[in-house]
Amino acid sequence: MKLRYKYLLVAALMAGGLSSCDTDFLEVTPPTEIPSEEAWKDGALAEGFVTGIYAGLQQGGFSEQMLASLTDEAVFTHTGRNINTVNEGSLSPSNLGWVDATYGWSQMFQYIRASNIALANLATATFTDDVLKTRLKGEAYFMRAYYYQQLVRYYGGVPIIKKVYLLNEDYTVPRNTFDECIKQIVSDADSAALLLDGKTLAKGRATKAAALALKSRVLLYAASDLYDVPTAKAKSAVLAAFANPEFLGYTSGDRKARWTAAQAASKAALDASGGGYKLNLTAPVTAEQGKINYISISMAGASGDKTLDASGASELIFARYFTPSQNEGARQTGLNNGPNGYHNWAGNTPIGTLVDDYEMMDGTKFSWMNPTHKASPYTGRDPRFYATVMYDGATWKPRPSDAKDPANQIQTGAYDLLDDKGALFNRKGLDTRSSSIEDWNGSRTGYYMRKFIDPNPSLYDNTDRQNIPWPFMRVTELVFNYIEASIEVGDDAVALEWLNKIRFRAGMPALKVSGAALKEAYRHEKRIEMAYEEQRYHDARRWMIAQATLGRPLQYINVIGKFKAGKTMKEPYHYDPTIYDYTYTPVEEKSHENRTWVDKMYFRPFSRDEMNRNAKLVQNPGYDK
Repeated sequence: MKLRYKYLLVAALMAGGLSSCDTDFLEVTPPTEIPSEEAWKDGALAEGFVTGIYAGLQQGGFSEQMLASLTDEAVFTHTGRNINTVNEGSLSPSNLGWVDATYGWSQMFQYIRASNIALANLATATFTDDVLKTRLKGEAYFMRAYYYQQLVRYYGGVPIIKKVYLLNEDYTVPRNTFDECIKQIVSDADSAALLLDGKTLAKGRATKAAALALKSRVLLYAASDLYDVPTAKAKSAVLAAFANPEFLGYTSGDRKARWTAAQAASKAALDASGGGYKLNLTAPVTAEQGKINYISISMAGASGDKTLDASGASELIFARYFTPSQNEGARQTGLNNGPNGYHNWAGNTPIGTLVDDYEMMDGTKFSWMNPTHKASPYTGRDPRFYATVMYDGATWKPRPSDAKDPANQIQTGAYDLLDDKGALFNRKGLDTRSSSIEDWNGSRTGYYMRKFIDPNPSLYDNTDRQNIPWPFMRVTELVFNYIEASIEVGDDAVALEWLNKIRFRAGMPALKVSGAALKEAYRHEKRIEMAYEEQRYHDARRWMIAQATLGRPLQYINVIGKFKAGKTMKEPYHYDPTIYDYTYTPVEEKSHENRTWVDKMYFRPFSRDEMNRNAKLVQNPGYDK
């Protein structure tokens, strides 16, 4: 879907400038501008305006700096991007650190205002296509709900604005309570679902299923620990000291009723979703099929690799699609994140704590204390690991012509080799920060992101562009929502059944747990399945486990390859455990980012400028100094 603005010229701003002019040519409407009142007389123009509201989605989660790098999934390789301001706990009203446009305060309110303009004008629009009019209203309600959802999950309660402000009005407005915000978002989602029911829309536009999925997410979040004020106060002295807890969550009420509402909303959304991708299995698929299934989901039918299943696209409920003819930065995901030994930039690289959380194929935990695991840490792991992470020795695409690597394997270690004269030397791999290809773009962690990078061997990420859609919401998120709410209301059997459906698709064995163990297994499964999909940042906060997860020091891997007795290899190097003894050493690293969690970061601060503009705005806890 192409997202383009239809710029509206407000006639009032032109009054006095053109009305006294007698020259005929000045009465011609400029071809790139449309008087505002004309847009709502023509269905195509009205649709163009509503299409423009989608521009607030930006590139989805495919920004060069991904939200994963604010979590224990990844670290951003390059310095000077203000990510460390967030991860080191230095956020303040005068130093917001990195803020992506997909949740920035001014950007979200810009598109909320556009939604309000659309809703106000569609109520009196004079074009005669009532089906189109109804659909556009539904889309505008959905987009307003979506942008408010973005604000609330980053900031807590925010001002609810449903009118269109004109010039010289009083723009100061207080925050609404968290409860009021949730009710408003749910109301808009319900309106969208009702208006979009039975409507056929192009890919990337809001649908009834998307509206129900958004409602499911919002109600699930609202029931969580962070947004239950008594629970949050018990877990955080910073939140307990806040004088206005009504902006952060529910100060009273029946929490089980909130979980029940979340469960019902998730089931309704799941029933309307179309069933997703291979969620009807009763036993695990093979490891190889599990890997293919997972890659097929992340590629969503847009990969040039024909070995994948295009029906993985059935997972998508609401997504940002990309047009090959457009020069959209999101199509550079491979360039942004791929190995420097392929002339890519190694942007958001997986950290060791994520890698370590992938189970063994038999469902047992991986442990560096286990000698077998330590000797061969990338053998026999959850198939989703191989579809998400590039590691030392992993096979990847053909190398560029200036790299000597006929095996096309990731090289993030240091290896013994013999030179042409037979002398022993040690060489750093082609994908390290000492690479002979590019020594400034290498991963710091010893790993690279694979998920969301098109594996098509004929696509060269450094120059070519991929067209993988960004999944704002997919069916498996709804399954997780349903599982979590079911656990919280005591429906363990239902939760376990659905949790195993996800595992079977990935090739993992069934779980047989209940109670607290089921809750822990659920959280682990969601961390693995939804990696790099902008779930972990919000989950760790709303579960209030950020201190132990997001605040952990970074963990890298150090890989060394030494010749076995009597074995040698000359260039070009390739991974070979019959020739090398490989050692893998996890290393804690604080020099690039000294990650620190402080509880004020459960909510983002309002900027000093915004506080100065709006005297009625109450700052979030921990940011008043």
